[in-house]
Amino acid sequence: MTGLEFLGVVMLVVMLAAIFIGLPISLTLLFLALIFGYVGLGAKVFNLAYLQTFGLMKQDEFVAVPLFILMGYVCDQAGMMERLFKAFRDLFAPVRGALYVVVILTATLFGIAAGTVGATVALLGIMAGPMMIKAGYDQRMSAGAIAAGGTLGILIPPSVMLVVMAPVLDISIIDLYAAAFGPGFLLSGMYIAYTLGRSFLNPKLGPPVPMEDRPTSVKVVLWECLVGLVPVTILTILTLGAILAGLTTAAEAAALGALGAVVLAVAYGRFTLKGFLGACNSTMATTAMVLFLAVGSNVFGSVFSWLGTANWITNMLIASPLPGWGTMTLLLGLIFLLGWPFEWPAIVLIFLPLLAPVAKGLGYDMVWFGCIVAVVLQTAFLSPPVAMSAYYLKQVVKEWNLSLIYRGMADFMVIQVICVVLVLAFPQIAMWFPNWLQERVKAERVRDAAADEKSALEAEANREAEREKQTEEEEEEEEELEQAKPAPPKGKAAK
Repeated sequence: MTGLEFLGVVMLVVMLAAIFIGLPISLTLLFLALIFGYVGLGAKVFNLAYLQTFGLMKQDEFVAVPLFILMGYVCDQAGMMERLFKAFRDLFAPVRGALYVVVILTATLFGIAAGTVGATVALLGIMAGPMMIKAGYDQRMSAGAIAAGGTLGILIPPSVMLVVMAPVLDISIIDLYAAAFGPGFLLSGMYIAYTLGRSFLNPKLGPPVPMEDRPTSVKVVLWECLVGLVPVTILTILTLGAILAGLTTAAEAAALGALGAVVLAVAYGRFTLKGFLGACNSTMATTAMVLFLAVGSNVFGSVFSWLGTANWITNMLIASPLPGWGTMTLLLGLIFLLGWPFEWPAIVLIFLPLLAPVAKGLGYDMVWFGCIVAVVLQTAFLSPPVAMSAYYLKQVVKEWNLSLIYRGMADFMVIQVICVVLVLAFPQIAMWFPNWLQERVKAERVRDAAADEKSALEAEANREAEREKQTEEEEEEEEELEQAKPAPPKGKAAK
């Protein structure tokens, strides 16, 4: 280890210590990068910070961040989750464990529309918590279902975390979105299967919805599904469908999604100027936090790389005696542990750039790596002692204490671990969709190239036919001119 590499290690240790004692992460990263960078690199560290900041702000993916955040806040204001919850509750009312299914399906679809964890868990707790207590549902499993379902928002597209992660890993946001669908819906399905299975085996855990809370007619159910499900489906097609089909960029689709959320708020009669301005203010605060952290982490990471410590850590991990899957397990375990004290922006922007080269050096696909990291981070949201979902839920359902919520989350943690193992063992769970999209794009390119080649051949054939026709016309004109020449006089010919 050289002196500069050792300086980078010291900078990393100081950064971790400063964050753990409560200093602001963004400012800590920036100041440490400038101080240690000046010691190791001299005055050029300021030029490096300037270039890295402007280079980061030119990335198109970050334009989508405030728009997706605004979309989530406006969806919350529009009462979309209440509509979804009521539609699913009326639809599954006669089924055992109906409210578990309602909670998870609502969280899944609202996660697609909004992509927020705190708001999803809190709103689900407000709507479903009292209803589950009244219906006699098992409180432990109820708390676990709400907390687990609410965390799906950071995994299922259009997750803001995935938007930020894509440029960090230097991959396409379309591919990362497509890869996240498999694990996201697999987790949702496993949650539903678990809760329904236990409810059918033990009806006391999840009885059907009480008769007094059920709809009075089929027309009511159809109407609730129409106003609750159809708008979300349309909004999803406008955003995700446009991105995955390659019709728009992520920023353009996010703008469509934000506009669609405003239209829904107006249609539901929930739009107010005060509420919209509040959503804009919240969007500005959240976006400023993410982008300021992105700038600080980008400058910190650049200085860290210039000191040579990043390459030293990468080479050391790659050269370790562990097999490839062992090193990958070590990386994912480290990311899981970091998920306890840190929020996802810090992990994605600070630590992921340090660990990604190791995965790339081991030959892993970066799209798959980004997807499995997202699943692990989503698992960390459910893991005590710093599981923020538990605190969100405790604030809105006073009857449930933290011990009860933690025990409920532990049951779903087992499902999370099973999902992580499945994605590790069967990468196609995540990769089938992006591979299918890439094959489709290749097929379209081949088809377009064949069509262009065919058009070129047809154009050449037409030109050749024109030349032949022109040649024939010239020959005919020459023959006509020859025939039109007067014959020579007979006497002169005899002479």
